Amino acid sequence: MTTSELIPHIEALIFASDKALTTLEITELVNTAFPDAEEKITLDKVESALEGIREKYTADFYPFEVRQTGGGWQFLTRKEFHKTVAQLNGEKFLKRLSSAALETLAIIAYKQPVTKGEVEAIRGVSSDYAVQKLLEKELIIISGRNEKAVGQPLLYSTSRNFMDYFGINSADDLPKLREVFEEAMAEPTAVSGTEHAADASENTDEKPDDLSGEVLSVSDNGELVVNNDTAGGEEN
Repeated sequence: MTTSELIPHIEALIFASDKALTTLEITELVNTAFPDAEEKITLDKVESALEGIREKYTADFYPFEVRQTGGGWQFLTRKEFHKTVAQLNGEKFLKRLSSAALETLAIIAYKQPVTKGEVEAIRGVSSDYAVQKLLEKELIIISGRNEKAVGQPLLYSTSRNFMDYFGINSADDLPKLREVFEEAMAEPTAVSGTEHAADASENTDEKPDDLSGEVLSVSDNGELVVNNDTAGGEEN
């Protein structure tokens, strides 16, 4: 089977699969589909075909692309069509997660492998229920035990489903925390002294009747000081 003949078979597999397919899985599936072929399809040949498929769908003509994500290959809608597709599927998957579950998932994603005790130390509250929900939704997995800790507690890591949903291949593809914080931080608004002076000058004629003849000021230690509005007036 030539590469050009192989490409549509691979496209069909990726399109029909409900999960990301690895290069090895694609190779095995194609060889199983054609047991009587003169030559077995090699991993290198599948990789070459996948590269051709990837390049094919980089054209702006297509609203989707073939990408390696979640540990395998998938057809994914381009980012510019996210809002349109969201009308069909929405964000229902993550909306069912509580804020506690999302916090727990974020900690596990950035600290993995991590124990539940370490998660709770960061959050400051029990995370039993949140961890259980994340396990049920298959967003995290039990990846082992911390043999150096007392009691050898379980270790948790993000799952392949987590990578698949967020379109990444590993935890290394997550945004760096510094980048996240820089985007979230708001720049302070600078107020110049001239603006304060302008505000004060606009309000000079708006003195309450009971304070006419007096000037209010604030001392260095923050106390309100009332001064007589006369030459040589004494502080009250």
